[in-house]
Amino acid sequence: MALLGASGVAGLTALILLLVEAASVLLPADLKFGIVFDAGSSHTSLFLYQWPADKENGTGVVSQALACQVEGPGISSYASDPAQAGESLQGCLEEALVLIPEAQRRKTPTFLGATAGMRLLRQKNSSQARDIFAAVTQVLGRSPVDFWGAELLAGQDEGAFGWITVNYGLGMLVKYSFTGEWIRPPEETLVGALDMGGASTQITFVPGGPISDKSTQADFRLYGSDYSVYTHSYLCFGRDQMLSRLLIGLVQGQEDCAFDGVYQPPVRGQFYAFSNFYYTFHFLNLTSGQPLSTANATIWEFCQRSWKLVEASYPGQDRWLRDYCASGLYILTLLRDGYGFSEETWPTIQFRKQADGIDIGWTLGYMLNLTGMIPAEAPAQWRAQSHSIWVATVVFLVLTLVTVLGAASVQLFWVQD
Repeated sequence: MALLGASGVAGLTALILLLVEAASVLLPADLKFGIVFDAGSSHTSLFLYQWPADKENGTGVVSQALACQVEGPGISSYASDPAQAGESLQGCLEEALVLIPEAQRRKTPTFLGATAGMRLLRQKNSSQARDIFAAVTQVLGRSPVDFWGAELLAGQDEGAFGWITVNYGLGMLVKYSFTGEWIRPPEETLVGALDMGGASTQITFVPGGPISDKSTQADFRLYGSDYSVYTHSYLCFGRDQMLSRLLIGLVQGQEDCAFDGVYQPPVRGQFYAFSNFYYTFHFLNLTSGQPLSTANATIWEFCQRSWKLVEASYPGQDRWLRDYCASGLYILTLLRDGYGFSEETWPTIQFRKQADGIDIGWTLGYMLNLTGMIPAEAPAQWRAQSHSIWVATVVFLVLTLVTVLGAASVQLFWVQD
């Protein structure tokens, strides 16, 4: 009887510890997902993003889960076969769906933004552009996702979202501190963004004073803070469009592609140059912070080589090799004479493909902005014990088991005796 009494006391103690000492613990928030298609002039890419559902000060803390380049050219190239523009997206979409839990797919916002290639096609033939968008909408609309639409992305948005991507990737918008809190770094650390696609180029930065031309101003709110940047997109001044005009002798540009006369404050702060800025200067080995004079000398030295020497020096790069001289000269001229970078400000430009492992472009900036429109979800609660209470509970349960077995053994002994 004494053993049974002891087992009862131990068991009751364990039960009290289990029920009374339990504490509420916040479980990690569920993940939300988003898909963005970047339909550029030369190719289309899919990016899958994810973020905790509880968000941080109204904005998701987004990470890149997948980058997939769609096979084939940009969707504007399918003017004669619009249905193929939609079907070309299927492969990358299926890759993304594999990474999204089935229960989450219908709640995954999916958006396709078309940039300068489709802008030019719409100017040339609006009905062909409509047919392509209709084909893309049909394919993505029947997919098991929350399709938000396919549309032209304004040049200003392309520049502003690219700026968001760069600064977010570098931890300039929000950063996790050593004290375990999300903090906003000083505004002085923000960097500018220089983007160049196949058909357009953009410049975006925080100027040193008020923006006189409000059409070049973009405003947004991220992580509880307001931002105002200067941004402008130059249609027809992307890499491919520039090379096409050079080949047909239109060096001065066209009336609808004017560069001179566009308002721009003086460049200020650090800049990240990506996309074709990076690819061209990476090939020319000019991404290590060389001064303007070195960049100028390197490009001219490359351009003065004979074609046979160039081919022999870079085997296996036939596709783009013939364009690097013209691209290098164009970028040099654009940055120096167009945007106003001097020998003194040139070192502020960093030519990069990624920012802290994140592919730089407008898509992540778009998704960060989008998370502000998606309701947050509070983390689930669970009752749990501290480590010491859990250990004590286990000890009393073991004691209970031992005393019960002991009592049973004694009783069995007396019965057999």
